[in-house]
Amino acid sequence: MYAPTGVSDAVKVRKVTVPSLRDRKAGAGPSIAMVTAYDYTMARLLDEAGVDVVLVGDSLGMVVQGLANTLPVTLDEVCYHGRAVARGLRRAHLVGDMPFMSSQVSAEKTLESAGKMMKEGAFESVKLEGGAEMAEHVFRLVSVGIPVMGHVGLTPQSVHALGGFKVQGKSDAAAERILNDARALEQAGAYAIVLEAIPPEVASRVTESVSVPTIGIGAGRGCDGQVLVCTDLLGMSRGHTPKFAKHFAELGDAIVEATRAYVDEVRSGAFPAAEHEYRQPAVAGVDAVAWRGQSRGEST
Repeated sequence: MYAPTGVSDAVKVRKVTVPSLRDRKAGAGPSIAMVTAYDYTMARLLDEAGVDVVLVGDSLGMVVQGLANTLPVTLDEVCYHGRAVARGLRRAHLVGDMPFMSSQVSAEKTLESAGKMMKEGAFESVKLEGGAEMAEHVFRLVSVGIPVMGHVGLTPQSVHALGGFKVQGKSDAAAERILNDARALEQAGAYAIVLEAIPPEVASRVTESVSVPTIGIGAGRGCDGQVLVCTDLLGMSRGHTPKFAKHFAELGDAIVEATRAYVDEVRSGAFPAAEHEYRQPAVAGVDAVAWRGQSRGEST
């Protein structure tokens, strides 16, 4: 059985792998729980909690860098965050987003970029956005041993073409395109497919039509797994929160309250207290005050 990171080291931790994720399709195993992370500390905590997949998303542009969208994120930045997150994981599978224009230029460019992510970012698979038009790229990656997670529906790297972060697949024709895109990715060798911001009936239809797991975000309960951005899950986001993002805690408020208490105690002099100070060691036959004076060369 799976064992979270927080248990005794004597308990063997079974690593989540691409084959084990693929085997959890449609009830063959527990639903897949995926969460984003961008640093070592968050990754270690999520891994301890039993998350199956950790995604270093290009959402780091918005969550970490404060940008309006994901487009400016670079390949080097994704690799940097990947290395940090990888150090915090023992059990969870690590997948990284291929950032904008790292997979859209050509199959050769996609192969080069994905190879860099595996070599320099410590990723165990890559995720790329797009459907049938990306099938050749997916096939090339898979053929050389780079596992690929697909992503259809709302694809944030196409935010300008889509006219914003809008629900996709609302018309019959649009739903059919999403279904065809998912099938093309499956046939090309993707081991899982993210379905973002599509009606639940469309997501269920896609899930039933492909043999690989689907992971939903704003796509309802009919998927084989779910993914959330860590700061949304933990209630750390400020401003607009997507409808699909449930807060399982309100850590943002807790952080503000804790920091206010710290500021107040620093200003009042209550912190640091005596228990937070390092004391000089006692010397036999010499009291602490005298010892401190002698150490500074003062006469007693």
